[in-house]
Amino acid sequence: MPAQPGPPGGAPQTEDPAGTSAAPVSPGAIPPPPPGYPPYAGTAEPKKKRGLLIALIALAVIMVLCVGGGVVTFLTLRDAESGEGAKEPAVAVDEFLTAVYKDRDATKAAEHVCAASRDDKKIAAKVAEVQKYASAYQNPRFRWTTPKVDNQTGDRATVSTRITMTTADEKVADQDLRFTVVQKAGWWVCEVA
Repeated sequence: MPAQPGPPGGAPQTEDPAGTSAAPVSPGAIPPPPPGYPPYAGTAEPKKKRGLLIALIALAVIMVLCVGGGVVTFLTLRDAESGEGAKEPAVAVDEFLTAVYKDRDATKAAEHVCAASRDDKKIAAKVAEVQKYASAYQNPRFRWTTPKVDNQTGDRATVSTRITMTTADEKVADQDLRFTVVQKAGWWVCEVA
């Protein structure tokens, strides 16, 4: 079949196999598919993904809360005491003195010091100083008066005692000490003066 004349604009008309005339096609346009074929899939607008956006925002909020909670937990527990302190302020001081002067064990001494003041190097240096002092004398022995609570307010106490060192050749030295003891899951030595 011959092509039929088109509209006055000169746009050609196409004819389908069934012999019916189709709509005019403008130059450069894609002609419609012949009948019996599926229509062209047009470029549809992408669907808005609100669900994904909401999920990402919720995930970000959860992450911020988790990280914030972790930081708060760390800051709260970093000064927490490990283990249990002594039942009384005077007992804490007595146990600390035993570890330093009799056992001369820095690790045991540190077990009686509050977390805020616990510095293993300083405690070890003090125990080494006591050891060096004791080694300069003949068979030194340390003893102290029963620690006495001078002042106690709530979770703080001041405890005092006098340490005496005696040697086999009858030399004697005394030193008065004052301790600041705090209560956090028991009593802990925090300061020695």
